[in-house]
Amino acid sequence: MDGATTLHGRHALVTGGGSGIGAAVARALLAEGARVTVLGRRHEVVQRLAAESPDRLHAVAADVADVAQVAAAFESARGRFGPLAVLVNNAGQAASAPFLKTDAALWSRMLEVNLTGTFLCTQAALPDMLRGGWGRVVNVASTAGLIGYGYVAAYCAAKHGVVGLTRALAHEVARKGITVNAVCPGYTETEILRESIANVVAKTGRSIEAAREEFAAGNPQGRIVQPEEVADAVRWLCRPAAASMHGQAIAVCGGEVMP
Repeated sequence: MDGATTLHGRHALVTGGGSGIGAAVARALLAEGARVTVLGRRHEVVQRLAAESPDRLHAVAADVADVAQVAAAFESARGRFGPLAVLVNNAGQAASAPFLKTDAALWSRMLEVNLTGTFLCTQAALPDMLRGGWGRVVNVASTAGLIGYGYVAAYCAAKHGVVGLTRALAHEVARKGITVNAVCPGYTETEILRESIANVVAKTGRSIEAAREEFAAGNPQGRIVQPEEVADAVRWLCRPAAASMHGQAIAVCGGEVMP
């Protein structure tokens, strides 16, 4: 592999890396030549993925909203593969409720996992990138970070926060050899979507097929985005050749959101 055009030898860490978009991103970065640490709350899940390539995949367990756990996980990652050059903040959760039934606990949980987790992991990785004079931070936000959706006020607020954090940090590191971007998927074939479909089925009595079609209808292409499509956008943003892509929030949604 040509180190000028790939991530050969660079260390990437992917949060929420055990399944769905995170697993697809880990495999895509592995294909680019990176050594990849996959981080997740459930060690058995990330360990199962890491077993696919034991020499170049490393599994660590942590709650991204817990400062001490993040610090320990990043130290473990460095101990295995050295300083971080790429960080993909993918860990996230989505919970729905009408606004007046969104209690403080739900609000806090959405902010902690989706926004505070992105903040803490970026703070943990950024010093390595600054010392190395090169880095890529890609935050997996959502179309909910670009527009509003009913019944997910806390999730929308958190993902809008991720996009804002992306843009703010991009200004700070613009001349440091580091790029900071966000990808904003629409409804994607993940565990979060399956949970959302099950929630609709439970509350409305619709069939799984009907609920799924409702989610797909928001995409002008009439389909659900696949994790590999999101991972391919992340892969591109992480490449050295994407150096001019900076401070962007790129929608991967089949045209649901257009500037």
